[in-house]
Amino acid sequence: MKELNHLAEIFENYDTFIIDLWGVMHNGVTLNPKAIEAVDKLKKNSKKIVFLSNAPRPSSKVINFLLKMKMDKKYLEHVMTSGEAAMHAINQKKFGQTFYHLGPARDISVFEKIKNNRTDLENCDFILCTGLFDEYDNDLNFYKKLLLKHVSKKLICTNPDLIVHRGNVEELCAGSIAKVFEEIGGEVIYFGKPHKEVYSMCFSSNEKVLAIGDNLRTDIKGANNLRLDCLFISDGVHRKEFNNFSELNKLLEKYNVKANFFQRELKW
Repeated sequence: MKELNHLAEIFENYDTFIIDLWGVMHNGVTLNPKAIEAVDKLKKNSKKIVFLSNAPRPSSKVINFLLKMKMDKKYLEHVMTSGEAAMHAINQKKFGQTFYHLGPARDISVFEKIKNNRTDLENCDFILCTGLFDEYDNDLNFYKKLLLKHVSKKLICTNPDLIVHRGNVEELCAGSIAKVFEEIGGEVIYFGKPHKEVYSMCFSSNEKVLAIGDNLRTDIKGANNLRLDCLFISDGVHRKEFNNFSELNKLLEKYNVKANFFQRELKW
């Protein structure tokens, strides 16, 4: 893995850049100006930019969120989310008719078209997990107890991430509940990175792609699964897991992934 001082050194080698949002382009609170500059340079050089996020919401909701953060809409031509991929599948009733929504009320847009099929945990065909309830946003034991008698049902996870950082505050994601559900014997169907299906909506086989992300479990693992070149952003979700850059290779070994390049933050 090579330290990359500037994205400008390698950008000509690729047609398409699949870029993570949270942890690369923004921290949940503010945009990263250096990353915005890098995207702007790619755009000016006629490169295809795809923002691929494990947000458990439709792409349109994420676009609105980015616009509110003052991201220029000219960069938002291609945005795909795990929530969008899950929404297509549940609208086709691939997992049954009725569902129980496990997650905060703000995520209801992901099942807007089938909201009348929402029911309680006892009577549902499947569990749709978009995150944690606001009142139990830090208590995974609550979810273990809640789900213990329902491991015969499939849990649909719309965000495989375990945690994110909102500013400097660590928050649990739907992936943490999915992990608990698997540990008690349940079956989870994941949408989003690192699973291959979501990438099929982002590029065609003849494109030379560089994937950029800060999460080794999802961004980098996903790139490895599709044999894509990748750039690891180290000052993201894993920043507390190493003390200096000499420890990065051990960190990647821990997660059983490989990266071609790394930067502390995305910069041109």
